[in-house]
Amino acid sequence: MHHKPSVLVQVDLDGRHVRLLVSGCVTELNHRALCPLVRRARTLVPGIAVVVDLTTAHHVEPAAVDLLRWAAEHEDAVRGTPAVDFVLPAELPGHGTVTRLAGWTGTRRRPRAPEHARPGARAGTAPRPRLAG
Repeated sequence: MHHKPSVLVQVDLDGRHVRLLVSGCVTELNHRALCPLVRRARTLVPGIAVVVDLTTAHHVEPAAVDLLRWAAEHEDAVRGTPAVDFVLPAELPGHGTVTRLAGWTGTRRRPRAPEHARPGARAGTAPRPRLAG
């Protein structure tokens, strides 16, 4: 499993709100990839509200969330901007947990019928053996 986060940045047209929608994996090792994005979002417009949404992430380590919060409060703090809000699922997903979005395949297929039940097959008859020769 690749432990990479993927981020979609949503900016309101009025420029008052930015939402960083994070999917993929957020771990203790890769959380630093999000810090420059949070910092840049905070500097777009003075007083902008930044939300980091982790509800669609496949895997979130609690230590990564703590480190992200600390970095947003200390290292990446920008004067005059409100604190960064973090939106978390009720329970942080771990390895092997499939979220609603991750489990979606995008297709709905019916199971294929067995050969003898397909249209055109005669009910109650076995396939005819081929004659050699």
